[in-house]
Amino acid sequence: MGFRNYFIFFLLVSPAWAGVVEDVRTALVQNDFKAADSDLNSYRAKSGITPEYIEAYSWMGRAALQAGQYDQAAAYAKQTKALALAQLKRRPLDAEPRLPIALGAAIEVESQALAAQGERTQAVAVLQAALRTYGTTSIRARLQKNLNLLSFEGHPAPALRAEQFLGSKPPVLAQLKGSPVLLFFWAHWCADCKAEAPIITQLRSEFAPKGLAVVGPTKLYGYTAQVEHAAPSDELAYIDAVRHRFYAGLLDMPVPISSHNFDAYGASTTPTLVLLDRAGKVAWYHPGAVPYEQLKGEIEKVVAR
Repeated sequence: MGFRNYFIFFLLVSPAWAGVVEDVRTALVQNDFKAADSDLNSYRAKSGITPEYIEAYSWMGRAALQAGQYDQAAAYAKQTKALALAQLKRRPLDAEPRLPIALGAAIEVESQALAAQGERTQAVAVLQAALRTYGTTSIRARLQKNLNLLSFEGHPAPALRAEQFLGSKPPVLAQLKGSPVLLFFWAHWCADCKAEAPIITQLRSEFAPKGLAVVGPTKLYGYTAQVEHAAPSDELAYIDAVRHRFYAGLLDMPVPISSHNFDAYGASTTPTLVLLDRAGKVAWYHPGAVPYEQLKGEIEKVVAR
């Protein structure tokens, strides 16, 4: 998803999160850093430094990174992190949702800016240190995602937990060695996942004769489209209903259900697509939707090996 479309998406789906965050994002859609800075200064003069302000400020770093302004992105990330850490002296990270978003974004921007400037080892070190500090918080999967983007390929794929599942019984990944495997991390609320399903259905049909296996991990989020706080059994039934409605071509796909799998693979973005080679190692890792031709090309590479 492009940077401009990414912001527009948030504006459409998050009307309740109005205020300085929305104002800053709207300005940055237009690449207007001056207006975004003015919005931040106005809010700070009236309300001080709040988690909402820090989240809004974190978007400056994301915008600078997207624009290729790596030094400026790093500076925004450093300041965002400093503001967040000052708040954490008085409260836990997950006491409300905005501060985790801001801190996770700051660490993400810092690491990606380093990697973009050739400092890959330092970027990995930043993320490893953050995981040691925040590995039990809500930003774990986001940190793991960024670490995986830099260092996952070529390493053995983490085992999947499958105490709970839908569809056919999930195989142990070690049992699939000798076959290429596509892991399709999805969520019941995810529109991009639903759009990706026909692509995966088609590609599984094309490459199954060459051994391709598809596994679709998901997890419980604690809610459904109808119920804000859903019991696990109710959400599981809802996921199964979504699966039958939007994933009809993949009903026999094993669907292990576990938050652990999302943490291990850093699947904070849905869909997240992971290709494993015949030796059980990660050959390709991609947070986000992928068009048919691109995904086909990646599968062809793995099948050819």
